[in-house]
Amino acid sequence: MRARTSIGLALAVLTVVLFAPSPLLAQKPVSVGAQINETFTIEAIDSARRIVTLKGKDGTLTDVVCGPEVQRFDALKVGDSVNFRYYESVVSTIRRPGDAAKAPESAAVTRTPGAAPGGTIAQQMTAVVTLAAIDAKVPSVTITTEKGNKMSFKVENAKNLEGYKVGDKVEITYTQALAVSVTPAK
Repeated sequence: MRARTSIGLALAVLTVVLFAPSPLLAQKPVSVGAQINETFTIEAIDSARRIVTLKGKDGTLTDVVCGPEVQRFDALKVGDSVNFRYYESVVSTIRRPGDAAKAPESAAVTRTPGAAPGGTIAQQMTAVVTLAAIDAKVPSVTITTEKGNKMSFKVENAKNLEGYKVGDKVEITYTQALAVSVTPAK
């Protein structure tokens, strides 16, 4: 099986496939994080089209288009291992009336020093949402964004719903980071 993705699309796919939305948690600021590590082997490189074919542990082949932002593309070799380390977290608090809103979004790209390709892409978003429904049996919450969109999140522990009520304003800061490193073939 072969798939073809770009780096940006790969990030979006990783986000959707590897993680369901993380839970909203307790009244005090709480941070919940998750990290996944996946390693692939470079099976083929099409230098003219800047496409790298990665082979997963299950044998699945995925073509990844490496745009001009991959500055050390020429250092990649067939047989190299490519490690993706993905991290995300959700932080929530009930926002007090009159508190200044945080910056809605920030992003950064950091390249790994040295000759081998690698780097980290990080993004942080903050949003104030309203609790529209709370289901202690599942446990889950449904939130409404400032734009009127509704989303539901499972909550890890029903006790984390204590102290919340429908209509509460909750500030959520969501962080995602993807680090990519390359280890030369032995």
